Amino acid sequence: MPIQSTPVIALTLGDAAGIGPELIARLLGQPGITEGVNIVLIGDPWLWQDGQAIAGQTVATQAVATLAEVSSRADQRLPAFLAVDTIRPEQVQRSQAQAACGASVLQVLNLCMDGAKRGEVDAICFAPLNKFAMKQGGLQHEDELHHFAQYLGVTGYFCEFNTLGDLWTSRVSSHIPLKDAAAMLSKERIVDAARLIYRSLQASGTAEPRVAVAAFNPHGGDGGSCGREEIDIIEPAVRELRASGFPVDGPFPADTIFLKARDGQYQAIVTMYHDQGQIAIKLMGFSKGVTVQGGLPVPITTPAHGTAYDIAGQGVADVNATLNAFRIACRMGAARLHS
Repeated sequence: MPIQSTPVIALTLGDAAGIGPELIARLLGQPGITEGVNIVLIGDPWLWQDGQAIAGQTVATQAVATLAEVSSRADQRLPAFLAVDTIRPEQVQRSQAQAACGASVLQVLNLCMDGAKRGEVDAICFAPLNKFAMKQGGLQHEDELHHFAQYLGVTGYFCEFNTLGDLWTSRVSSHIPLKDAAAMLSKERIVDAARLIYRSLQASGTAEPRVAVAAFNPHGGDGGSCGREEIDIIEPAVRELRASGFPVDGPFPADTIFLKARDGQYQAIVTMYHDQGQIAIKLMGFSKGVTVQGGLPVPITTPAHGTAYDIAGQGVADVNATLNAFRIACRMGAARLHS
C-alpha cells in the first residue's frame, strides 16, 4: 500500500428521515472542502441524490468499490463515494423516527469503524442521527458512543465532548437519569475526564489548553452546607491533576464558570452531568456546536444538533455545525495519521 500523506475522512448521510443528507450536500459543496484531506462519503445512492436535490447542490464524486481504494486514489480533488444498500425509499417517511432509518445508520457507522480498524479511515464525521430510531433499529446501548466503544474494543475511559469554537466541555456522566448523576461521581472519573479532554484538545490543535472543573452542587456546595461532593470528591481530583502537571483549576460554581471560559480564561470545562454543560454550550451557539466522541481509537465527530425532523426536506438546514464537525475530524484525523 502506498504511503498515505493525507487523512481519510469518512462522511455519512445520517438518519434518512432527517436533515443529514442535505447537510452533507451543502458541506461537500463548500469551495476547497477537499484541500488537505481525502474524503469518502458512504451512503445509499438514492439518498445522496435526494440530499443534493433538497440542498440545491450538485456534487461530483468518484466511485470506489471498497474503502481500501480511497487512500490510493491518484486524484483526490473529488470526494470518493462508496455506495451501499441499507434502506429503500419506500421505507422512509420523512420527519419521523423509524426502525429502518436507525438500522441503516448503524450499518453505515459500523462499516466506517471497520475501515478504521483496518487502517483505511483516519476519522469519521457523521450526519445527525436519532437515538430512538437507532434503538428501534437494533442499538443495544444507551447511546451511539457506548456502541462505538464496544465495537472498537475500548476498555478505558471515554465520554462525549461538546465543543463551540475554542471551548470544549466533557462530562462525568451523560445519558442517565438526573437522579443517578451523584452516584456516578468519583475522583477517578473526574481525573480521567480532565486528562482526556486536555489530550484531545491538543490533538485538535490547541497546544496548551487550560481546563476548569465545574462543581456539582449549587454555589459549589457552600462549604459543605449544600452538599459535600466538592469537598469529598471534586477538590481531591483537582489536586491530583495539578500534582501530576495538568493545568486544571476548580471546582467552580457551574452558573459562573462558563463566563470565564467565554472570555478565554479556559479552553475546556469538565462538567458533572449532561445538562450542566449542554445548556450553556447550546445557548451560546446552537447552530455551531459539535459533539466529539472522546476516548476512542479513531476520532469521531458530529454536529451537536439533532435530525431536526421539523425542517427536514425544506432545504433550510444550517450547515455551520456540520462544517465545524468536519474541520475537527480533519485536524484530529491528521494528528492520528502522523502520530
